[in-house]
Amino acid sequence: MRLPWRKREKELEEEVRGHLEMAARERVERGVGADEAAHGARREFGNVTLVKETARDAWGGRWLAELVEDVRYGFRVLRKNPGFTVVAVLTLALGIGANTALFSVVNGVLLNPLPYPEPEQLVTIHESKPNFDTGSISFPNFRDWHKDNKTFSQMAVTRTFAFTLTGLGEAEQVQAQFVSTDFFPMLGVKPTAGRLFVEGEDEFDRSPIALISAGFWNRKFGGSPDAVGKAIALDGRSYTIVGVIPASFKLRLGYFQTSDVYVPLGQWSNPFLRRRDAGLGIHGLGRLKPGVTIQQARSDMARVTEHLAEAFPDQNKGIGATLFPMKDGVVGGSVKLLLLTLLAAVGFVLLIACVNVANLLMVRSAGRAREFAVRSALGAGRGRIIRQLLTESLLLALAGGGLGLLLAAWGTQLAQQRLASQLPRAAEIGMDWKVFAFTAAIALFCGIVFGLAPALRVSRPDLRESLKEGGRGLVGGKQRFREVLVVAEMAMALVLLIAAGLMMRSVSALWQVNPGFDSRGLLTFSISLSPTMRDAKPDAIRAALRDIADKLAATPGVRGASLSWGAVPLASDDEDLFWMEGQPKPQATHDMNWAISYVVQEDYLQLMGIALLRGRFFTAQDNERASHVVVVDDVFAKKYFGDQDPIGKRIVLEIKGGVAEIVGIVRHVNQWGLDSDGQQALRAELYFPYMQLPDEAMRLSANGTGAIVRFDGDGQGTAAAIRAGLKAMNGDQVMFSVQTMEEIIADSLAARRLSMIVLVVFAGLAVGLASLGIYGVISYIVGQRTQEIGIRMALGARPGDVLAGVLGQGAKMVSFGVAIGLLSAFGLTRLMAKLLFGISATDPVTFAAVAAFLSLVALAACWIPARRAMRVDPIVALRYE
Repeated sequence: MRLPWRKREKELEEEVRGHLEMAARERVERGVGADEAAHGARREFGNVTLVKETARDAWGGRWLAELVEDVRYGFRVLRKNPGFTVVAVLTLALGIGANTALFSVVNGVLLNPLPYPEPEQLVTIHESKPNFDTGSISFPNFRDWHKDNKTFSQMAVTRTFAFTLTGLGEAEQVQAQFVSTDFFPMLGVKPTAGRLFVEGEDEFDRSPIALISAGFWNRKFGGSPDAVGKAIALDGRSYTIVGVIPASFKLRLGYFQTSDVYVPLGQWSNPFLRRRDAGLGIHGLGRLKPGVTIQQARSDMARVTEHLAEAFPDQNKGIGATLFPMKDGVVGGSVKLLLLTLLAAVGFVLLIACVNVANLLMVRSAGRAREFAVRSALGAGRGRIIRQLLTESLLLALAGGGLGLLLAAWGTQLAQQRLASQLPRAAEIGMDWKVFAFTAAIALFCGIVFGLAPALRVSRPDLRESLKEGGRGLVGGKQRFREVLVVAEMAMALVLLIAAGLMMRSVSALWQVNPGFDSRGLLTFSISLSPTMRDAKPDAIRAALRDIADKLAATPGVRGASLSWGAVPLASDDEDLFWMEGQPKPQATHDMNWAISYVVQEDYLQLMGIALLRGRFFTAQDNERASHVVVVDDVFAKKYFGDQDPIGKRIVLEIKGGVAEIVGIVRHVNQWGLDSDGQQALRAELYFPYMQLPDEAMRLSANGTGAIVRFDGDGQGTAAAIRAGLKAMNGDQVMFSVQTMEEIIADSLAARRLSMIVLVVFAGLAVGLASLGIYGVISYIVGQRTQEIGIRMALGARPGDVLAGVLGQGAKMVSFGVAIGLLSAFGLTRLMAKLLFGISATDPVTFAAVAAFLSLVALAACWIPARRAMRVDPIVALRYE
């Protein structure tokens, strides 16, 4: 198809050619040389290009003028129909705003690169063990990995810790990280003041030094540069401050989180740090050399670990290294699936909003059929009418997009506040150029999608019918097109409702899961003993712990108290290696058995409400002078003893350093959450008496011991009373990490609860929009059939027959929409199967209940126009004829 300006350009070009040829002949006739005449002709012939450009500019100016005219006319039309305009803009604003807000979350969490130099080169590193691919790394192994690998430019390890800070006001607990020297340079961190750690400072027995965060620097030193070089007392030991980490540094990765204090890992006074078979919660990061792939790094680390297994067969046989892109470690697969599921859900809401506005435009276009017929009769082409209608729909879309952007800005701010503790990278959620581009794109998409179909259907009006007095506009097939749109709305709303229903049933099922203990009225917290106790004799530490437990139990409102060290159900874990007595000691860590290990005081199991299945609980006699004993769970008993009775059997605990007799069997505790499954849910568990810890471990427990209390009344009041009591005992004792066990359970369900709430909100929007859509269609049909209904009633039809007919037409659309929605949901909900618990992605009860609910809501929306139809006055209806 030739463009209009191309045709005019060709005409002008031929005209200029003719004039130039004539000018050349005239020059020759006047005696001008042929060469000079040709040169002059060629010079003037170049003006053809200018003529072409002038033609294009003239045509473009006309097109721009027509566009401005279309926009001005569109504004006038929308201003004259304020009700329609407000409804359409609000509908689009809800759809676009919800999509933009969720996209800002997806953009910040999933799409944006990590805020570090060359983030694609960063990987997380873990030590793989039997049936456990992401175990902690022993420090000696890390040092060998760092020295022998050929694919990493930098490699570092971290370990979360907590210190008691004294000497700077009231004693307090500060979050800390042990790190190796490559950690901050690898992430491109530049100190605000002072310097970072340098090579060799994470070796054993070096002078204690520390880095502090900008927040700690401002809080304790007022941001003074003089803080560098000063000493702070951490756990009673003096550390010299060598630098300040900037406030811009933010990282939450597995066991790592941004902290107040950073100390070289080699300065951790833990005797197990030098052991090659002790991981101690240490995990690694690495930066690949330029051009090296993660698969090449995995092969290289396999070579390194195999070499270590040969050199240290007793500790390293079967030990490997697991590598993942760092971004996967920061975000996590479950978070990615959740966000993509919610993004798909909100996409359905946007489509439903577009369909609703398309239906509104169809109704409005029906009322303008006479206008389009007049314009066609006066010479307006079909393309001109389509362009005018698309201009109007784009104006609506841009207005909806602008308002939606404001709603999204509010929603994004709310997401940052509410999701900070539940979503990784929540601080990076915001409105950037990609979010604005996304909003503009979906606004244009909406304008074209909901405007094109009505424009195409009304751009060829029947002039004879439309210009007749009483021409009715859109009829027949055009009415069926609106019905098809409503069917699509119903189907999409049903899919969203089913997804929300499945999530609601999943969360409900999780709340019904028995965690293995009684969470009601249970308060958990940690206590850091006075720094003077860190170097005390183990018996003195044991005595101090007993005094603390007695003080807790004597607090008003407390019914019982107990201490623990290490694992806390649903919050933290610890593991032990063991083997059966009478069997030869395994020659390598690879051959040993693993179990979750809880170190607890004698009354812990009863206080937690963990059921005793066989044998006995611990007693006060299971102390440091008695033979070692353990209590195991029913999974441990079944896994390692089968049908035999394990009571009286003895196991050897590698880390605890002794043989322990099994004296009791208790019910399994869901350590990794109510929804844990697979290997983790079946992991065996054992309990070890606190007072029987070896002396070395007892000294470590002084850094921080856990406590639980069973209380009556207000948890906050009980916590305040306990804190006051501990301070009265010793002003340097610190109580921290206070939570009720019910809060811990709620936190473990936070992601599922969030997805359920968002899906329910989206489903509610979808149902509301779909109900409005079917209400609008039925109302339009009733309006179109007013005369027909009047004639039928004049001929004797009863109001009930009219009501049934209108409702039947609505029920037909509802049934088609529900049927298509059920088929779609049957396939789509399988994609969210990993988000569900205790229920199938195709659960028939949920499908049936949601289908019935949506059908009732839709039929209720049909009821109002149906009631209006049955009250039509035949005389009034027939007055038009």
